Amino acid sequence: MMSDAATPLLRIDTPPKTLREMVLERLRAAIISGHFKSGERLIERPLCDSLGVSRTVIREAMRYLEAEGLVEIQSNRGPVVASMDWDRAAQIYEIRRLLETNAARACAEKADARVKTDLRRALKALGAAYDAGETRPLFDASTDFYQTIFLAAGHDMAWDIVQRLNSRISRLRAMTLATTDRHVSGFARMTQIAEAICANDADAAGRAVETHLSEAAAIAHRLLA
Repeated sequence: MMSDAATPLLRIDTPPKTLREMVLERLRAAIISGHFKSGERLIERPLCDSLGVSRTVIREAMRYLEAEGLVEIQSNRGPVVASMDWDRAAQIYEIRRLLETNAARACAEKADARVKTDLRRALKALGAAYDAGETRPLFDASTDFYQTIFLAAGHDMAWDIVQRLNSRISRLRAMTLATTDRHVSGFARMTQIAEAICANDADAAGRAVETHLSEAAAIAHRLLA
């Protein structure tokens, strides 16, 4: 009979990714990075051949990407990369401005020693991701940074809305990160947000978010308008 002590050794806390999840990650990353352009058709056969998977897996991934707003299914063309124009981008930035400003202010008002430690840890991971220059770790670290702020603020419903936009936010982030004419880096602005929260300065935290998003939106507007 197997002892109770051996049971934890057999537990799989994080189950392995399914084939569909791996294909979804690859296709999502390809769209966010710009490998597939706005309006480009995503044809099943070449995707099956390049990824080594069946049409069924590709179709399942397309349904998820459509739900995330990265893919549109057109009646006469099939799946295509969703367009990202300035009108859509402006709406995303405005939603972010409203939700992130309120979350940062509330977080600054509530932040205790534990929240500040969590936020500094998230900022450190974000800095390492910026230094590494790898897209996926950077997006994951950015998500963790903002999640720390929203949940500490008690804005879990607002965070749910942001999560629904996350793929499109990442697409815009990839676009603005690719520019070299930004006077102050995104990481420097996010550091200012964290410092204001850790100082329990709600007004400064709100202003830091506004500045960060205004600069990012201006770059996106120039690229998309």
